[in-house]
Amino acid sequence: MAVERTFVIIKPEAVARRLVGEILARFERKGLSIKALSVTQIERQVAEEHYAHHRDKPFFPHLIEAITEGPVVLAILEGDDAITQVRNLVGATDPIKAAPGTIRGDFALRLPYNMVHAADAPSAAEAEIKRFFGN
Repeated sequence: MAVERTFVIIKPEAVARRLVGEILARFERKGLSIKALSVTQIERQVAEEHYAHHRDKPFFPHLIEAITEGPVVLAILEGDDAITQVRNLVGATDPIKAAPGTIRGDFALRLPYNMVHAADAPSAAEAEIKRFFGN
């Protein structure tokens, strides 16, 4: 196992539903360390850059709307195989397909409101950490 850093966004719907503590607790109970936290509102331009790989998809406008509609919590998490651990805890992107016991399976109802964004690879994690936390 390798110690990794990863990046998570707790999305506006989770903040509005007061699930931030529960979501962070799940990561901590798994053994991951919180290395940085920030509460902010994502600007449209940053959201479009963050989700640029989805720009040509029909759901892109809804995705941008959902991530910018309220405050988010940004987190850097660290631990053994953190990226895979976090992705397993988060569950499938589509809440309908997310297993019970995962964050999305337990709390999310429909796309694009799936509670959290989690980096999917080391290169993505580092780029997203830099985008949202700087150097």
